[in-house]
Amino acid sequence: MADNTILIKNALILNPTVNYQGKKDLLIKNDLISEISEDISGENVDKIIDASDKILLPGFINTHTHLSMTLFRGLADDLSLDEWLNDNIWPMEANLNGDYCYSGALLGAVELIKSGTTTFSDMYFYMEDVAKAVEESGIRAVLSYGMIDFGDEEKRKAEIEENMTLFKNCHDTADGRIKVFFGPHSPYTASEELLKEVRKLADETGMKIHIHVSETQKEINDVSAEKGLRPFEYLDSIGFLGPDVICAHCVWLNDDEIEIIKKNDVKISHNPCSNMKLASGIAPISKLLENDICVSIGTDGASSNNNLDLIEELKTASLLQKVSTLDPKVLTSDEAIAMGTINGAKALGLEDEIGSIEVGKKADIILIDTNNANMIPDSSKISSNIIYSANGSNVDTTICNGQILMENKKLTTLDEQEIYKKARKAIEELKALL
Repeated sequence: MADNTILIKNALILNPTVNYQGKKDLLIKNDLISEISEDISGENVDKIIDASDKILLPGFINTHTHLSMTLFRGLADDLSLDEWLNDNIWPMEANLNGDYCYSGALLGAVELIKSGTTTFSDMYFYMEDVAKAVEESGIRAVLSYGMIDFGDEEKRKAEIEENMTLFKNCHDTADGRIKVFFGPHSPYTASEELLKEVRKLADETGMKIHIHVSETQKEINDVSAEKGLRPFEYLDSIGFLGPDVICAHCVWLNDDEIEIIKKNDVKISHNPCSNMKLASGIAPISKLLENDICVSIGTDGASSNNNLDLIEELKTASLLQKVSTLDPKVLTSDEAIAMGTINGAKALGLEDEIGSIEVGKKADIILIDTNNANMIPDSSKISSNIIYSANGSNVDTTICNGQILMENKKLTTLDEQEIYKKARKAIEELKALL
């Protein structure tokens, strides 16, 4: 098969690892970055993109979301997590099916692509239908089935079987864009037996683990009452933790738990907007970073955020740490960019493939248009312009695995209006079933 080549000319590159001085050209061959240099010839190239007024950076990596829940955006606002889940989300979820989750995932994929996210890590239900949406959209994904057994042995076996089937059917599919992780929901919804079985199977299969931990004060109280230990102490005591575990939220941590996280090289997905909206609390991110713990960024679902704009999420993360520590120097714009790119790649075990702009890495690239009112004047520090000034609507072009998913703000793989129509119909039907 002939090479598919894209040449991006005159780009200002913002990269979390190697620092590129001045404008560069970047050549993509098939799914990989092939060359980065001063002036690459456009001869025999399939497509040339002029990036004269653009900032080029790695596609953003959203390490914790529930994509199909995009259907539930605005369904239940201004509530605590318990009330939001028990009285609103779970009753709605009881009527979900594969078609609804597929529609919600497509809607979420549109939003991710349009705001510059090229990889997302998802935990939910009907995940093979989500995988179908991922395949069609061209985006990259880590998928896990949300396992909840509440101590029921029969349910536990079925949940593990569901996650293993997802692994068998979807891992490394869609040209390698889809990976599968285990998804035990949390220490309070997944029994000790389920968590231990997941740990054993993860060791046997090499699958990584995605879990919610220490999201609310109530969770701390409930786990402490049942186990006599705080959530991370409990997970450590049963041998669950390791460098292959990514924990979402991690809001309520004490110093001993931060030490446990560091000792086990656990990866963290920070979800500031959802944590703020549900009044769950403020995660001690600056303290985690001081301890060289890998912290990435996630939006959580659009049902508790209420959008999937990772640039907005990164700005919120930075400002929230500054105001909570009363230190304007914490979580700088450079650190925020790393959190949204290379740290996300490390958290998902994909740092050899994505997360930075380097020759030999996957061509997961976005272009941000600087010719917008909110981007002028150009900041002397590019990361400042992105984190503090930009938002998802400034993204002009999104490329994943060497395929253009959006160019000049127009989607190329998905029919936007058709997806909106189906999503509206799906939520109307779900509401009617309540």
